[in-house]
Amino acid sequence: MTLKGDVTTEQSSKSRQASRRLTASDINVVDQRMLKKALGGTVVGNTMEWYDVGVFGYLITTMGPVFLPEADRSVQTLFLLGTFAATFIARPIGGVVFGWLGDKVGRQKVLAATLMLMAASTFAVGLLPGYAQIGVWAAALLVLLKLVQGFSTGGEYAGATTFVCEYAPDKRRGFFASFLDMGSYIGFALGAATVSVLQVTLGEAAMEDWGWRLPFLVAGPLGLIAIYFRNKIEESPQFQAALDAQESAAVEAAAGDAAVAKGPVGIIARYWRPIVLAMILAGAANTVGYALTSYMPTYLTESKGYDPVHGTLLTIPVLVVMSLCIPLTGKLSDRIGRRPVLWIGAGSTVLFAIPAFTLIGIGEIWSTLAGLSLVAFPVTFYVANLASALPALFPTSSRYSGMGIAYNFSVAIFGGTTPFLIQGLIQATGDDMAPAYYLMGTSVIGAIAIYFLRESARRPLPGSMPSVDTEEEAQELIASQHTWR
Repeated sequence: MTLKGDVTTEQSSKSRQASRRLTASDINVVDQRMLKKALGGTVVGNTMEWYDVGVFGYLITTMGPVFLPEADRSVQTLFLLGTFAATFIARPIGGVVFGWLGDKVGRQKVLAATLMLMAASTFAVGLLPGYAQIGVWAAALLVLLKLVQGFSTGGEYAGATTFVCEYAPDKRRGFFASFLDMGSYIGFALGAATVSVLQVTLGEAAMEDWGWRLPFLVAGPLGLIAIYFRNKIEESPQFQAALDAQESAAVEAAAGDAAVAKGPVGIIARYWRPIVLAMILAGAANTVGYALTSYMPTYLTESKGYDPVHGTLLTIPVLVVMSLCIPLTGKLSDRIGRRPVLWIGAGSTVLFAIPAFTLIGIGEIWSTLAGLSLVAFPVTFYVANLASALPALFPTSSRYSGMGIAYNFSVAIFGGTTPFLIQGLIQATGDDMAPAYYLMGTSVIGAIAIYFLRESARRPLPGSMPSVDTEEEAQELIASQHTWR
């Protein structure tokens, strides 16, 4: 299916040898009420996803004795970190399947399905029997449910970013898309806070006995609320325009949508360059992001001698402050561009990584908070812009698929494995600074990718006509622009 005015396809470009003037019907004036509903409906899903990531990450040291009581503590930790990493094995599969479906049947339907599957599998983790009841099958079932979570999550972020970017006005796309990641890290902080409250009130013995189940069981009612809000949103206007174009010009649409018709193989063959670029950028950003969120509690507990409660509590204020700053960096990217803000993220990672882990190594609360803040700083600039920069690499007809493939394969390779790899590096080398070197290396590679990234701020998405806030802005655009190519 091809959106009217899709300048990204060869067929469309050949059919318009001459440029033409923009008319009022070409420009999408954003319905502010629907934009708010779309934003709210997608943010709740991201919050739900990262709530589970936060809960699992902060319960790793607690759940080890539940599922592998006869193993050494280090083996228990590696098993839970490996289970966390296994989640990301299923993400690319989910990204491919749900991405293709999202480009075929619509963003809204697929996003509702991913959220239902995610909430159900998280709730089921809270019902699992432990090793004492069914032996090693308990660990196997845990891995299976985490794979289901990964499969559903594979369609979540790619769909949410695609959906919001297609709803948002061009001049404020960075700002609105950044709320997705703000919701993600707030969800993570909520998961961490839930675990912390239970650890303080119940104690370690009760947490290992039954208390660890409660945060997962909470996902049931939270998921029902999130599904309610998500079902209230409508299809994105740009995808709906693509459907309308297909109905009015079926032959041209079918030709322009040849890549989608061939499925994931066609998408990869046609858009392999932006897919590779998106994978590198997402890998650099998520390596730092997952080091901060999913690994730091384990690092503080296993390597720095903090008890599980303090290992959790120390990261929560940093996550909350960082979450509140993410829309600010998203707004900054609308002003100065996506590339400069991403440069800040990559550069600050290289600059701050060693000082951050040096401060954490001092072992005082003040120094640990300072070190965590230095890790959080580049994450704020990285993640706030991925949500708006990466969807702009793909045209409307293939955006969900392209994002699903690129983002999820990248996160599977670089993001989800970060806690496991860093812990393994520390145990293999005996050097507590290994995480810093790892983060620096991935951000150097990320900086190279930023160099090749095309600036997309304040511009229409590929395959889309301009999108503006008001009718007045549309008229100004028509008056000031002689032609549209």
